[in-house]
Amino acid sequence: MPEPCPLGHLLTEQNNPASEGIDRLDTTRILEVINDEDAKVAPAVRAEIPNIAQAVEAIVAAIRKGGRLFYIGAGTSGRLGVLDAAECPPTFHVPPQLVQGIIAGGERALWRASEASEDDPEAGERDLTARGFRPPDVLVGIAASGRTPYVLGAVRAARRMGAFTIGLSCTPNSELARAADLAITPLTGPEVIAGSTRMKAGTATKLVLNMISTAVMIRLGYVYGNLMVNVQPTSVKLRDRARRILQRVTGADADESARLLEAAGGDVRVAIVMKRLGVARAEAQRVLETAGGRVAEALRHGQVSH
Repeated sequence: MPEPCPLGHLLTEQNNPASEGIDRLDTTRILEVINDEDAKVAPAVRAEIPNIAQAVEAIVAAIRKGGRLFYIGAGTSGRLGVLDAAECPPTFHVPPQLVQGIIAGGERALWRASEASEDDPEAGERDLTARGFRPPDVLVGIAASGRTPYVLGAVRAARRMGAFTIGLSCTPNSELARAADLAITPLTGPEVIAGSTRMKAGTATKLVLNMISTAVMIRLGYVYGNLMVNVQPTSVKLRDRARRILQRVTGADADESARLLEAAGGDVRVAIVMKRLGVARAEAQRVLETAGGRVAEALRHGQVSH
């Protein structure tokens, strides 16, 4: 007797008429079909901006109260969460504990599929609590299907703790959407290869996670204008980027920017304040601390004080 399939009704599992017979097409046409379907992702994400904005505001409020942001998922969803979390420290100079990604099956699942681990809701709860999750932390559960037991177990555990939860899926009225406090549901439709949610659903997930983490960091003051002023200059590329940011913001030439960066201990924000306000490093640090690390506010505050 065949094993019952509980997924056949899901939007992400449906057959896509646009890609029927794709195995008989030449390479160029295959790529055109994929690209045509990918073009549907951005509008699907845009339709969810009101919900994404609510998520950003909730996360910002939580972080200001000492909370952290956690992503949890299995398979592609888990990998995308871990990726977004891993990119926050070098991009925004935040501690690695501030944004964390958890994947079913642990670190090994990042490079080797561990699909069976997604079926255990207790494992989701265990992995979450093992990281020390507690209010006012925020949890984003990620599951394209909206029904991954591992993710649902974690989301329900987080809600029992009283933490704010967000469910990111690509299936309308999903179990995950109903389990979370806030649902983000970009409806990307059937995949080019039926059920292969690493494609459009994965792309939508990446876009949403980028939007969430970037907007959160902007709201927290880790960006000045559209510049990555919290960049950690730990490589040749990043040191060059830091110097170019200083040149653009302060008008200093390349040599002076390099000297400023060294005098500021490698902190681009401190270097900007030092140059713009004409103060030493210690005073620049004090002004920034008073401004909550936000460069624009530090410059306004410093100008008034001086």
